[in-house]
Amino acid sequence: MFKASYYKADGKKGRARALPETVFDGVVNESVMHQVVTVYLSNQRQGNSAAKTRGEVAGGARKPWRQKGTGRARQGTIRAVQWEGGGIAFPPIPHSWRKGLPKKVRALARRSALNDRAQNDRVVIADLPTADAPKTRDLIGFLAGTGATGKVLLLTDGKNEQIYLSARNVQTISVLPFGDESAYDVLWAQTVVIERSALEASAAAEPDAPEAEEESDG
Repeated sequence: MFKASYYKADGKKGRARALPETVFDGVVNESVMHQVVTVYLSNQRQGNSAAKTRGEVAGGARKPWRQKGTGRARQGTIRAVQWEGGGIAFPPIPHSWRKGLPKKVRALARRSALNDRAQNDRVVIADLPTADAPKTRDLIGFLAGTGATGKVLLLTDGKNEQIYLSARNVQTISVLPFGDESAYDVLWAQTVVIERSALEASAAAEPDAPEAEEESDG
C-alpha cells in the first residue's frame, strides 16, 4: 500500500495518508503507457497540411517552347514539379491522424502512470484552500508549501472554477477533475496533487460497483 504526504488547507502538514488500492494497486505497465501516450500525441495532430499537384496549379496550359530545335530540354508545362511555381510531387494531403484504444487499455495506462508517481513519492494529498476569487499567487504559494516541484498536475474533486482560473495562466500547473486525467497528463507532471475529498469519494464508490453488476445480471 502506497502512502502520500498530506497537507491541510492552511498549508500545515498532517499525517501521511494511505492511497486507495482501487487506483494505486502497484501495477506499472510501461508498454501500455507508451502505447497510450503515442496514440494521444497522434490525436493532437491536425492533419490539415496540404500542397497542390501540377494538375491543381493554375496556368501552364501551353508548352513554354517548341519540342525540338531549341537546344534545351523538352518541357510540356511550366507548372511541372521542376519549375519554380509549379506543383509538388507527392504532396501532403489533409487526413485524420486519429487513432482509438479500448477503454480498459486507457484505464490501465492511467493507473500505471499514477502508480509510477506514487512509487517515486510524487503524489501529494491536500485539502485545497477556498477563495471567493481566483488568486494565482495564493495557489502558487500553497503548492510550494506542499513541496510540489516542477510541473504540477492538480486533481480536484469535481470542477473547481476558482482553482482552475487561478492556475490558468501558469504553464507549469494543470488543473483537472480527478478521474478526467489521462496517462499523458500524469506523466507530463513531476508532481501530482490530489484533493483529499476526491480520493475519498473514489474509494467509497468503487466497492459498490460489483454489487451493482450482480443486481443488473439478475
